[in-house]
Amino acid sequence: MDQVWERYAHHFPVREKLIYLNHAAVAPLSRDAAEAMKHLSDDAANFGSLHYDQWMATYEGVRSAAAGLINASPREIALVKNTSEGIATIAMGMKWEPGDIVVAFLEEFPANYFPWKRLESQGVEVRWLSVFDDLQRIDEACHGAKLLAISYVQFLSGYRVDIDAIGEICARHGCFYFLDAIQGLGIFPIDVKKARIDALAADGHKWLLGPEGCGVLFVREAVQDRIEPVEFGWTNVAYYSDYASRDMTLRADAGRYECGTLNTIGCYGLRASIELILSIGVDNITPAVQARADQIYAGARALGFETLGPDRTPLNGAGIVAFRKPGAETHVIVRRLKESGIAVAPRQGWVRASPHFYISPADIEKLLEELRQW
Repeated sequence: MDQVWERYAHHFPVREKLIYLNHAAVAPLSRDAAEAMKHLSDDAANFGSLHYDQWMATYEGVRSAAAGLINASPREIALVKNTSEGIATIAMGMKWEPGDIVVAFLEEFPANYFPWKRLESQGVEVRWLSVFDDLQRIDEACHGAKLLAISYVQFLSGYRVDIDAIGEICARHGCFYFLDAIQGLGIFPIDVKKARIDALAADGHKWLLGPEGCGVLFVREAVQDRIEPVEFGWTNVAYYSDYASRDMTLRADAGRYECGTLNTIGCYGLRASIELILSIGVDNITPAVQARADQIYAGARALGFETLGPDRTPLNGAGIVAFRKPGAETHVIVRRLKESGIAVAPRQGWVRASPHFYISPADIEKLLEELRQW
C-alpha cells in the first residue's frame, strides 16, 4: 500500500528542486494554491472586477473551509492579514481594567508575547508561565484570570500542548481561551467545540501550505460582542454594501473584524490549500508529519546532536525538531545543508527542521547523511 506522501507528492513542485524542511517558517505553495492564484491574476488582468461575484464566493469559500477544519461555523471566521492581526484583534478588542489577569507563556513567538506584555502598562497583571509547566501549574495560574493565550505548538522546540485539557481548565475558571494555532493548524486536529476555545488565529503560509498575507481568525459566536473591532472601516458594518448608509451597526458575524478590501488573490490560494488539506484528511496528515519529525529527532540524537525541549512523545511531538551540537556553528550547518539542496532554518542557536506530510523517509535520510559530517 502506498503512503500518503506518495499519493500527493505531485501537488508539490518544490520536490523537484529541494528537500524542503522549513514549513514552520514559510511553506512552498501547493500546486493547487499556485494555480488558483494564477487564475485570479489572469482573470483580473483580462476582465478587471467583472467576476466580482466569484471573488465574494471565494471569501466565503475560505470561511467555510477554515470552519470545516476546526469544527466551527463560517459565521465565526474572519479573514485577516496574518496571525499577528488576529491576536491583536483579541488583545486590543477586549475591555481591560487595572487588576485584570492574563496567563501567558515566556517561550512564545513575539506575536503571542508582545500584545500581552503591552497590557502590563494598563495595570493588567500577566502571569508568565513556561510552556513546559504542567497542567496543575496552569490550573493554578488561571484562578481569577480573564484570559489565557497559548500556542498549540511552540515555534522553536515544537512542543505541542494538550489543548483539550487546557480548555477544560479555562472553562472551569471562566477564563477566555485564545489559541495561536499557526504551527499546528492543518497537521493536527483542532475541534474548537471540544477544546472550548474562544478564539484562534493562524496564517496560511506555514502548515496550511498557502500564501503569505492571508489568514483566519476564529471568534466563537457567543463571545463576539465582547471583542470590539480595533480597525474600523466600511466592511465592519452590517450594511457595508450600501455605500449611502451611515448605519454603524456591526455585522452579525465574525465579518465585523474585517476592515476594508480583502487580499483577494491570497484568498484564492488559501481556499485551495485548505481544501487540499481537507481532501487528504488531517487524520492522514498527522501520522505522516509525526513520523518524519520522529525520524529527524531520533536520527539527530543518534548522531550526537542535542535536541530542544522535553523528550519527544506521541502526545507532545509536532512537526518541528530543533537540534544543535557543541562546537558546530548553526549558521554553517544551515548554509551547508542549503548548498546540498536541503532547506532548514537557524533559530536562536538551533537548527530547526520542520517536514510536512509530503516529505519522504528517504528525504530525511539525506538530511541525516549530511549531518554525519558534524
